[in-house]
Amino acid sequence: MKIEEVQSTSKATRVSAHTHVKGLGLDPKTGEATPIGAGLVGQEQAREACGLVVDLIRSRKMAGRALLLAGAPGTGKTALALGIAQDLGPKVPFCPMVGSEVFSSEVKKTEILMEHFRRAIGLRIRENKEVYEGEVTELTVEETEDPLGGYGRSISHVVISLKSTKGTKTLKLDPSIHDGLTKEGVSVGDVMYIEANSGAVKRVGRSDAYATEFDLEAEEYVPLPKGDVHKKKEVVQDVTLHDLDVANARPQGGKDVLSLMAAMGKAKKTEITEKLRTEINRVVNRYIDQGVAELIPGVLFIDEVHMLDIECFTYLNRSLESTLSPIVVFATNRGVCRIRGTDVLAPHGIPMDLLDRMVIVRTVQYSADEMVQILSLRATVEGIEVEESALRLLSDIGARTSLRYAVQMLTPARIVAETSGRTTISEDDVKDVDLLFVDGKRSGQMLATAEGYLS
Repeated sequence: MKIEEVQSTSKATRVSAHTHVKGLGLDPKTGEATPIGAGLVGQEQAREACGLVVDLIRSRKMAGRALLLAGAPGTGKTALALGIAQDLGPKVPFCPMVGSEVFSSEVKKTEILMEHFRRAIGLRIRENKEVYEGEVTELTVEETEDPLGGYGRSISHVVISLKSTKGTKTLKLDPSIHDGLTKEGVSVGDVMYIEANSGAVKRVGRSDAYATEFDLEAEEYVPLPKGDVHKKKEVVQDVTLHDLDVANARPQGGKDVLSLMAAMGKAKKTEITEKLRTEINRVVNRYIDQGVAELIPGVLFIDEVHMLDIECFTYLNRSLESTLSPIVVFATNRGVCRIRGTDVLAPHGIPMDLLDRMVIVRTVQYSADEMVQILSLRATVEGIEVEESALRLLSDIGARTSLRYAVQMLTPARIVAETSGRTTISEDDVKDVDLLFVDGKRSGQMLATAEGYLS
């Protein structure tokens, strides 16, 4: 049958709390922070400090050290970490986690930390391979009756036509390649290549001949490949060390019923052994020495770092000294508090020997004008129209409670406005929502006056 459209498997970006952050918003010439830039508002000193950290990472002089973002809740610590990741570029791995994630009944704490460490270390492998590359002009899946009988049909082969600047080739492919085509989301009009030896499929992008059409599925347009369809090409593949761990740890069972039942009976999450990781590190180091691969240390962001205990901190101390170590960014909103698992008090709840390895960046509270700008940015990202007076009132509520609470009030206020038959949020809508809901500080005051129960 003829395939007219295949759904793209590329990640769809949802509107989240930090969708508007596109970088640190620094002047490329001077390195100074603009008041509003790349989705970030205020925090100029912290953003400039993070800009220096980005320069250190790019020049590979941040090894063995870490960055700590310290400040009150709602002062943009996570946004700064995302800004660092955006400035480093899409090819640099960025792995976020929260300190409480390490406490699991299935896996050891140090195992979870190691897994995230290896997720944040990229490996760029360059190989010269024989490939078929071009724009897909035809994609047909030929089916036959199931040889085992029954009512189903099986794929006999896939016919695909590829076009380059020097001509067109029609290929008859093995049915196993159909899974790769579906996984990559290949459709007519896409530029792709197929490795001749392994049959691996890679979608490069949408052909720029379709650049005028309204195509939401295409993440980028690429020109028609030059040269012949069948040629030798340098193939660049970006993976993380964790990808290699999982690929080599996964048992390669058969496709019969017994194998499937055995796989279902196994624990969903199992530990990858240290022996396997050592072997993978040895192979990776050999590839690097041969010039086939390049190591790309990424960024591991650990939020709420005070939630980790002394065992995790000891492990982090050792891991930071490893040759295969990413750049670690911590964030906390605590002052002097107890190190979890001990009775020792320490700044930010972090042992002093680990704190000595960190450069600390302080974030400060936002002013009323900065809150108005942030709320305006969030309203634009979420497609909400807000009157200036309503933004000012939300800013005052944010100063009384927190910026996060003020941002959360945008959507309920829009629903109240739509109920009244309006598309723009007014000051009265914000007042109605403020009366309907109670923020954390007001709730705490109510509980302080109550004797064990809410009155």
